[in-house]
Amino acid sequence: MRRFTERVSSLRGYDRRRLRDGALAALVPVAACSVALAGLTAWVGTGRAGSPARIQVTEGKVLLPSAGVPETAAFFHIANTGGSADTLVRVSARDVSGDVTLSRHRMEQGNAAYGSRIDSVSVAAGDSLAMSPSGVDLTVPVPSDGWRSGDLVMFTLEFRRSGRVESLAVVVRPDSVSLQ
Repeated sequence: MRRFTERVSSLRGYDRRRLRDGALAALVPVAACSVALAGLTAWVGTGRAGSPARIQVTEGKVLLPSAGVPETAAFFHIANTGGSADTLVRVSARDVSGDVTLSRHRMEQGNAAYGSRIDSVSVAAGDSLAMSPSGVDLTVPVPSDGWRSGDLVMFTLEFRRSGRVESLAVVVRPDSVSLQ
């Protein structure tokens, strides 16, 4: 009988240890879920959860091209005041034959610059993109009848989530405006 009671006593200690280890193992995911839930609650409370991107396109400028040059550059200021990121995926311009392309310019040593075509550019939630000659811009074919300073050009910027946004750009002389 004594052996039996000793055996039961040793099993009780084993069961308590197992129970404690199991409770500690369950505590970690419960704590992680609680922290995640608190974060999501705060995000929802600020009104940002699930709100769509709100895109505003302003300050459109097209550089007046030099005589005989087939392309010029256009610049916009794009603001996203929504709660989700969006991506500019395509741009077109009325009365322009050919494709308007997104480009990114980079500076090299000795003040040399080069541009490369890009497929898209992202605008984070609550952020903005100011196109410039030293960053992202648009390469625009010059129409056959050309432009004069002050002309207005209608652009359609297409975003992945927000769809199409139309905006006017004014043709300006390159030396008359700061594009930084």
